[in-house]
Amino acid sequence: MRIVFLNPVGILGGAERALVDLLACLRTLDPMLSLHLITGTDGPLVELARDLGVGALALPLPERLSALGDSGLRNQGLAGAWRFARDVAPTPLLLARHGVALRRAVRDVAPDLLHSNGIKTHLLSAATAGLAIPRVWHVHDFLGERPLVRHALAGLRPLVSAAIANSRAVGDDARTVLGNVPVHVVPNGVDVERFSPGPGDGAHLDALAGLSPAPSGTLRVGLVATYARWKGHDVFLEAAALLTRQVPSLPVRFYLVGAPLYRTADSQFTATELREQVERHGLTGRVGLVPFQSEPAGIYRALDVFVHASTRREPFGLTIAEALACGRAAVIAKDSGAAEALLDGEDALTITPGDPNTLAAALRRLLEDEALRTTLARAARHTAVRCFSRERYARNILAVYRQLVPAHVSQGPS
Repeated sequence: MRIVFLNPVGILGGAERALVDLLACLRTLDPMLSLHLITGTDGPLVELARDLGVGALALPLPERLSALGDSGLRNQGLAGAWRFARDVAPTPLLLARHGVALRRAVRDVAPDLLHSNGIKTHLLSAATAGLAIPRVWHVHDFLGERPLVRHALAGLRPLVSAAIANSRAVGDDARTVLGNVPVHVVPNGVDVERFSPGPGDGAHLDALAGLSPAPSGTLRVGLVATYARWKGHDVFLEAAALLTRQVPSLPVRFYLVGAPLYRTADSQFTATELREQVERHGLTGRVGLVPFQSEPAGIYRALDVFVHASTRREPFGLTIAEALACGRAAVIAKDSGAAEALLDGEDALTITPGDPNTLAAALRRLLEDEALRTTLARAARHTAVRCFSRERYARNILAVYRQLVPAHVSQGPS
């Protein structure tokens, strides 16, 4: 089976890390597969794919297209719609030119199946209309919440053979947009050998954050996420300030790990904004900003408590699976897709999204109870191995492919 994967960007966000794991495991599950990747920007994803033996090509989207997105239109009213319309007006010609190049690149590979890994490439897959291949859309977001995208994708659904959703909630939402397109729910997977329990290096984490070495016995709490505004960095900092005022003697430091990775700038915090919030809350010296880490396992191991604080429902939350696989006690916003597999108080503490008081209370409970941290950490690892292994993830996706591609192609020679 020859498969072409389309991904909008070449950077390593959650959907891209899941894609790398999928590519690696597919090669192991079926060495006869021929895997190819086309990305809309250059970046580390391209090199990682090539290292796995995947044929990878960066076919750069024009800058205006790459930075365009309608996710910021939520609750923006007419003014927001007008601004978006102004930005989108020059794009049809750019889309047409890029579509011609994309169609040529796909046709040159002559795939048996096309797997699109992001909303922009779902839309761009229209350029492959007329090519007699099954198309799979991998849905990593709530399509129904995207005011323009949902209508565009609904119009393109005759092109799609099947969709894969990364959580039950995303799958339910996708069905409202895609109608009779089969939607398969396959929760994301991570490498549970790479993300595994081990000794943490707190001093190294302090150094990455530009902080002086913490005194012995200091507890470390961290949020690992891109700087998207809905990831809850502001809620995390407010909870840290509340906790510090409530228990000033508690030996704890807080860390924000990440960066503004994507090109939709208005939807992301800047590092300057976050530092200003740290200062405003009186947390200077107690909060450190750690740059994006391409190898985050050591970051998780250096934390005593991992925090997921997204303020709206999260399609999945790959950092949750990674942190749990590393055996970390965690506080997690309950509306994340990954939380569908978790039991509150047994695998993690789950909280209402967007409430700093609730987050501060959960953190205090964990930080003051070492036995609870140990119990949750042990259960977290067990649940991650059972529910979030990348081998399970790849097996389930390969099964979807084999439903769509004739057996004599998908299973190779006997």
